[in-house]
Amino acid sequence: MNILFFITPKADCAYISADCSLRQAIEKMEYHKYTAIPMLDERGRYIGTLTEGDLLRVIKDRYDLSLRNAEEIRLTSIPRRWKMDPVNINCDIEDLIQTSMRQNFVPVVDDENVFIGIITRKAIIQYCYEHFKKYQNELKGLKKEQEESASGKKSKKENAE
Repeated sequence: MNILFFITPKADCAYISADCSLRQAIEKMEYHKYTAIPMLDERGRYIGTLTEGDLLRVIKDRYDLSLRNAEEIRLTSIPRRWKMDPVNINCDIEDLIQTSMRQNFVPVVDDENVFIGIITRKAIIQYCYEHFKKYQNELKGLKKEQEESASGKKSKKENAE
C-alpha cells in the first residue's frame, strides 16, 4: 500500500523553520496546540522535530529567560532529546507502522530529504481499525456460510434416511 494514502501534505500541516527564534516556536506550538513540530532548514529539508520538552529544558537552563530574550535564541541552538526519524515517500507500510510506534507523527521526506508532510499515528490506527472491522465482518460471513452449509448437509442426510 502506498503511504500517500495517509499523508497530511506540507501545505496542510504546521512546521517551523530552523532559523526561527525560541519565542516564535513557542507561539506557533501554542497556537496549533502541538506538543511537537517538524523543523525544516532554509531549503525545506527535514532536520528534526522540536518538542515541548526540548523547549522546557532550554528555558529551565536559562533562569532569567523572558519573552524578549527568547527572541535571541535560535532553534538550531536548542538540543533535541529525541531523534524523530522521517520516512521516505517510497517506504512500505511496515516501516511506517514501526516508526509510528515511537512517535506521535511521522515526517515524510523525498529522496533529497525535502519535507513533504506528516502522517499521524491516529491516521494509521484508524486505517488498521477499519481493516480489522472489515476482516472481522468477512470472517463472520464465512462462519455463517459454513454453518448454513453444514446444517444443509445434515438436512439432506436426514431426509435420505
